[in-house]
Amino acid sequence: MLLKLDSRRPKTIFSRPRRSRKRVLLGFFPLLAVALFVGYKQIKAALVEPEAIVVLGGEEKREIFAARFARSHPDLPIWVSSGSPKEYAQLVFAKIGIDGDRVHLDYAAQDTVTNFTTLVDRLQAEDIESVYLITSDDHMLRARVIGEIVFGSRGITIKPVAVPTERESEPLQKSVRDGARALLWLTTGYAVTKS
Repeated sequence: MLLKLDSRRPKTIFSRPRRSRKRVLLGFFPLLAVALFVGYKQIKAALVEPEAIVVLGGEEKREIFAARFARSHPDLPIWVSSGSPKEYAQLVFAKIGIDGDRVHLDYAAQDTVTNFTTLVDRLQAEDIESVYLITSDDHMLRARVIGEIVFGSRGITIKPVAVPTERESEPLQKSVRDGARALLWLTTGYAVTKS
């Protein structure tokens, strides 16, 4: 009687083929790279002292919050992108004691992506390398995604300051969509408007 011995390990339902391990490792490295990049940006934002305040328009509450915030940062210029009408915005800041020379009102933006694309060159021309970004807390994720792409492409660091609301955060799809629009702007120079 001959006994045949198989030198290979027996396969069980718990063993994984080598290819599967390679795929896991190939998937792990991009995730690790993203995690390291995000960590680096967080540390950099924590260490850098902002040189300006950028306010995303769209709600009067953001401008009032920004004016109060600016009082405790008296040396920083304030850039408001597509906020309240000019006379009203000037009145909001004046009422809180902010000198009008510090406030730059820009009405070129049509949406969140163009809030950043219309300001980035002007901020860079002023040698601004870091900003406080003021917007509503439910809008902050999308604003940060776009800002990291657009401002980050010019070396401008963002330090977020959220205006508290009682609303739920925006759907993740909006951040993904507008992040893609920001990448398109980065590669083509055009900020495609959303429909």
